[in-house]
Amino acid sequence: MSERSSKIRKPKSPNRNAIAQFSMARKSSLLKQTIVLSAFSILAIYALLNTFFNPTIFPSSLFAEHHSRDNFGFPGEVAKSDVNKVKIFMYDLPKKFTTGIIEQHALARGSKDASQAKYPGHQHMGEWHLFSDLNRPERDRIGSPLIKVDDPDEADLFYVPVFSSLSLIVNPIRPAGAEPVSVPQYSDEDMQEQLVKWLEKQVYWRRNRGRDHVIIAGDPNALYRVLDKVKSAILLLSDFGRVRPDQGSLVKDVIIPYAHRINTYNGDIGVKDRKTLLFFMGNRYRKDGGKIRDLLFQMLENEEDVIIKHGTQSRESRRAASRGMHTSKFCLNPAGDTPSACRLFDAIVSLCVPVIVSDGIELPFEYNIDYTKIAIFVGTTASLKPGYLVKMLRKITTKRILEYQKELKEVSSCFMHY
Repeated sequence: MSERSSKIRKPKSPNRNAIAQFSMARKSSLLKQTIVLSAFSILAIYALLNTFFNPTIFPSSLFAEHHSRDNFGFPGEVAKSDVNKVKIFMYDLPKKFTTGIIEQHALARGSKDASQAKYPGHQHMGEWHLFSDLNRPERDRIGSPLIKVDDPDEADLFYVPVFSSLSLIVNPIRPAGAEPVSVPQYSDEDMQEQLVKWLEKQVYWRRNRGRDHVIIAGDPNALYRVLDKVKSAILLLSDFGRVRPDQGSLVKDVIIPYAHRINTYNGDIGVKDRKTLLFFMGNRYRKDGGKIRDLLFQMLENEEDVIIKHGTQSRESRRAASRGMHTSKFCLNPAGDTPSACRLFDAIVSLCVPVIVSDGIELPFEYNIDYTKIAIFVGTTASLKPGYLVKMLRKITTKRILEYQKELKEVSSCFMHY
């Protein structure tokens, strides 16, 4: 059996001598602040995502008007019991960066009353889940590792709740040969430029070039035009596939999960009803690292008790994928256009043991989750050896599969949304 050989990174105990030397060194206060905030922010965002990655349903009337912090019961003062919590200030962004994008998405699809529109389901819904949680009244957030503050001077972090991923897909893809639309189309590029202009007017952004700000860009192409202008901020990313080393890194940024799109498996662990050895359903043709998908299709599509088929992002495809993952022992997770792909999280909530074929992948919550206990890692070169994958998987005992499933069941709640 081939599993990821490298150990999961664990936080190391600080070296006292090194800390002392560092403290004595003449460093600028800004550099010190950046280092502390970056480390602090990573821990805070991990805690936030682990605990509150569930959407909250707001009344549709909230989308008809510009949001105000007063509407959501922000506390005026920080209680004494909250002094050890991370204090976060969420910007009250102009509507065009948040719910206005939801309305534009609905209008582009023929809605007559966009003010009643809801955030559409898709794999980068993390931006909605975080926005929803932080908009809840503080009395409903008991137990949260974060406390919202309405005084920015009290804040440890500043959250910029732009819907950058939804902005990318406002305009529907026009079929080849279709007539051009007669109405002006929404511009994601204009939204990005306007966001930067707005941020650069904010005192707390200018204070240290946004180093204590948190911006979500879940889709690999989100904020692509202005990434150089916001790269000092803590970025919430799905991976580093489209991000240059000078724009993002694990030193300051956080990897977040895709939102799963298929139904959660509610049964118990077991292999009795999982007749398929290996399952995959998704787009066969991808770019960059995802080109391996077509090669795997060619190799596996005629294998016995292996189901590998092309599927698009449609309701029927998701239903078929749910059935397939719920009745399979292993789920293939090759790279997409970038190292990660949403089907990993579909597999986790299906208790279908992920087989990850992607070199250089970074995964969410790696400090908290030992992925070698819930997934099998296979290098791209090894995966393309004729017969290698299926022979390896057939050797894995039922006992070992049950162990994987038990671990999957324990961590799946970190990735579920409803």
